[in-house]
Amino acid sequence: MALLNFMKKVARVDLGNSAEVEAFLQGYSIEVMPRTAEKVDDFRAYLPKGTRVYIAHIEGTPIEDMVATAARIKSEGYDVMPHFPARIIKDEATLADWIARYQAEADVHQALLLAGGIGTPHGDFHSSMQLLETGQFDKAGFKRLHIAGHPEGNKDIDPSGSDANVMEALHWKQSFDERTDAQMALATQFAFETGPLIDWADAIKAAGIDIPIHIGIAGPAKLQTLIKFAIACGVGPSLKVLQKRAMDVTKLLLPYEPTEVLAQLAAHKAANPDSNIEKVHFFPLGGIKTNANWAIEHGGASGRPANAF
Repeated sequence: MALLNFMKKVARVDLGNSAEVEAFLQGYSIEVMPRTAEKVDDFRAYLPKGTRVYIAHIEGTPIEDMVATAARIKSEGYDVMPHFPARIIKDEATLADWIARYQAEADVHQALLLAGGIGTPHGDFHSSMQLLETGQFDKAGFKRLHIAGHPEGNKDIDPSGSDANVMEALHWKQSFDERTDAQMALATQFAFETGPLIDWADAIKAAGIDIPIHIGIAGPAKLQTLIKFAIACGVGPSLKVLQKRAMDVTKLLLPYEPTEVLAQLAAHKAANPDSNIEKVHFFPLGGIKTNANWAIEHGGASGRPANAF
């Protein structure tokens, strides 16, 4: 244990300008599931006031569990953003029912819309665009609608490996953003290289997509855990960063921390304040408490938990 702690200290990556990192982490969001949320007694001990908490809806999770989790986290003072995966929603009546439940029981007015990671749709929907087209979110007065972003592409959408279909969908969503009052943002899949993330953000902005980007960051986790999730989630070329790390015996025992990626993104944002990269969205693959404690340690006032104010 002593050796491992020593290795952690000497291997810690310099976070660079701490003021830049603190500013970049301000207003970060984090993702939970009903079963992971149950492990946290009180989110106020870990998350800053007003943190947006996404609730991932995995296939097979009853809507009752999703709504109960949303209500509990909302009661602790947080903005709740449940996932609406198109391919597990049977029809428009089911969609309307879910929206009504979230509003009645958890006062929810925002959502992340995505296709969902299953091959065969359960019913009428297969894309987030179809959910938007129903008008149900507008009818219910949802103020904020986020959509998924894919900096490394998405083989489900573009099996050929190109980005043609992804870009077509982004242009449709940009048009939706312009013709409606919805506040939109792109919440991206996590990746492990900064350069391609910045290049992607710049490229879609140049193509006329100016929806703000909330960049996905994998929180601290064991390397083996992270590689497993990265493969399951379809992380692209940046997976080689983890694979290279796994080949280094001096790093194999160390947990992954997002220090380098965040320091580089923070420096980029400080140097380019007009960048469409706006906020950080954490995927707490090593656990919610672990991720939140990392943000508390590295984020200054931007990571300070609610009960510390």
